[in-house]
Amino acid sequence: MYLQRWDPFREYRRLARSYRPSFRSEDEGAWAIPLDIVREGDEFQVRASVPGVKPADISVTIEDGVLTITGETASETGNEEGSYLRRERRSGSFRRSLRLPESVDAEHARSTYANGVVTIALPKAEDRKARKLTLEVTDDGKALTEPA
Repeated sequence: MYLQRWDPFREYRRLARSYRPSFRSEDEGAWAIPLDIVREGDEFQVRASVPGVKPADISVTIEDGVLTITGETASETGNEEGSYLRRERRSGSFRRSLRLPESVDAEHARSTYANGVVTIALPKAEDRKARKLTLEVTDDGKALTEPA
């Protein structure tokens, strides 16, 4: 028997490592692209960084409430003589999917591409937007002003 120093978070870290979500797709070799999700006024914006990827090589779809961005970057076949000392830029296919909230009007979504960033604007559904009500002031049950 040996003594082991007690670490109250050891089990938590072990569980976190075993249940860490993976953003890889089912396609072997696919990688996830970074996303920002921003709320601006009455719409959500999803911004995906895809530097160096031609807009023609990017596909944006919304199906069954799931937004999916897929594409492919050409692999470099350049210098055959040298070898990489460090390679961090990815090539090949990429895929990123996320489930949209029910408050999004997917029928009116639009996407743009500028400076290596794909932006998908997702307006809120009209029936989910906040409504401003006219306040009716009464005095003992009698209306003081006419409703607008």
